[in-house]
Amino acid sequence: MFATFEATLELWLAFFGNAVLLTFITYYHIFIEKTFSPFLSAYIVFSFLFFLVAPVTQANVLAPLENGIFDHYFPYKEELFLKANGLVAIFHISFFFFYVGLKGYIKKKKNQIVDYTPSTSSCLRDSILLILISVIVVVISYPFIIEELARPEYIPSSFSPGAQLIQKKILFVIPLAGIVLCKYLFDRKGISTQTWVINLALTGVLLILLLYFKNPLVEKRNALGPIYLLLIFLFYPRLFNNNVKMSLTLFVIMIIFFPLAQIITHSDYGISEMIENPSLFSNVIDKGSLSKGFMSLNYDAFCNMGIVIEIVEKDGFFYGFQLLSALLFFIPRGLWEGKPDASGKIVGDHLIENYEYYFANLSNPLVTEGYMNFGLLGVVFMALMLACSMIFFLTWLRSADYLKRAVAFYFAMHLLFLLRGDFTNGYSYFIGTLIGLYVIPKFFIRVSSFIFEQKIWVSRKS
Repeated sequence: MFATFEATLELWLAFFGNAVLLTFITYYHIFIEKTFSPFLSAYIVFSFLFFLVAPVTQANVLAPLENGIFDHYFPYKEELFLKANGLVAIFHISFFFFYVGLKGYIKKKKNQIVDYTPSTSSCLRDSILLILISVIVVVISYPFIIEELARPEYIPSSFSPGAQLIQKKILFVIPLAGIVLCKYLFDRKGISTQTWVINLALTGVLLILLLYFKNPLVEKRNALGPIYLLLIFLFYPRLFNNNVKMSLTLFVIMIIFFPLAQIITHSDYGISEMIENPSLFSNVIDKGSLSKGFMSLNYDAFCNMGIVIEIVEKDGFFYGFQLLSALLFFIPRGLWEGKPDASGKIVGDHLIENYEYYFANLSNPLVTEGYMNFGLLGVVFMALMLACSMIFFLTWLRSADYLKRAVAFYFAMHLLFLLRGDFTNGYSYFIGTLIGLYVIPKFFIRVSSFIFEQKIWVSRKS
């Protein structure tokens, strides 16, 4: 990549310096880190794709042009690319030191902490309960599902953002919690054949419900990926049981599969033609379809950092006020008229006002989420918060509680979306999943256990 990168020496060295930093982190992750950490795998793959491969390709395409512009009409400016590289370098260094340092403070515990040992009967009971809850959700959300199936993506939903969040990110993931409980029961030793068959039937029903709620017709691909990868992690853990396998899988999916898929979608040939004549595939690459794919808004994270730098130079820092849109996302704008906009909308509004763009909801990486609020200190602060989050969920990943492990792995895969930003959407979507996958199931499990134990106590007393 760097051998064919035609740029000024300053820009070449800026990208190469970050490549060296990221390679060092990768070396640590693969050869030194003993703990299985899908969180760091996701961080590395995301950074390679969105902070190296995509922006280097974009610079190769736009730098030679006299007036090169991105798809959202923002002009290519080398000085902004240099500054963005500086922020990324600060973030990489800060994050790595925080991550390694905080891992040292984790008390040495057994790989599996026994904090969740439900009985076979309670697992079956809880799975049936989650099925009943999911069926109720099917009935309640039927109008929403019908609209999502019929509504083109460019037409706004008639449901409020809050209603969409509650249904798609909270209620629709409840069947996934039931599948997690069923997997726990499958892993238990000594269960009877009858129990195994019943558990298999419950798993099938829950999978049908999950596919009804979470499929490409009603959900975006970036939200489906973490769920399906979590299912693979649950039922085929050998595919993701070390850092090499996890990094390689994400690398193939994000840096090889998606760009190649975009080559096909941007080509003038059909898939059958390319299969019959593979030489057409190389013709597509020679025509620059790979570069065109990286120029799309799917890979706008790095250039949007330049937009944020320009916004700060023009309007100054937000000093944390903008972050309230994420931390207090559950407060509707109808109750809070002065609620700050998400950073992605701020980026979009800047393009609309200054470059005649038409869309006002774009990405903003975690790096510049911190920069736009507190400058360089904000970049370091976001790196610290990211490292703390990873270490916290690393303890959940090592737990014997299957629901905790499921949430932790989901968070690792969700990082690919959270790191790209904006933070408001990434944070609120994960909190919604946390509620639907862990909080609500735990609540009903404890309530049902309490009621069941009370009935047993009353019957014994009588």
